[in-house]
Amino acid sequence: MKILLRLLVTAALVLLIANLLTGVHVASFGTAIIVAVVLGLLNLFIKPILVILTLPVTFITLGLFLLVINAIIILLCTNIVGGFAVDSFWTALIFSVILSVLQSVTYRILGDDK
Repeated sequence: MKILLRLLVTAALVLLIANLLTGVHVASFGTAIIVAVVLGLLNLFIKPILVILTLPVTFITLGLFLLVINAIIILLCTNIVGGFAVDSFWTALIFSVILSVLQSVTYRILGDDK
């Protein structure tokens, strides 16, 4: 049940951010749910590999390169999911930061934090 709640919250936040941020396009709520699932899978399987491969750069930048990795994950998601588009790398970077902050706040409010 907790995973379903997280999925719906993430989908709603993706739609909210797409409406507020120019350069992010989501076709429907169904597409937002697919985006939430794909983002979860990419964060589970691909992100740890990218973090390990870029560990020296991440260390040198004091962890700020993780923001770049998050933007790359968002751009990978745009290539996988039809109906979801992000116009540029910078838009993906802003989208990922806003999504992370809003997820953290929402999960804290719902009492579903890790």
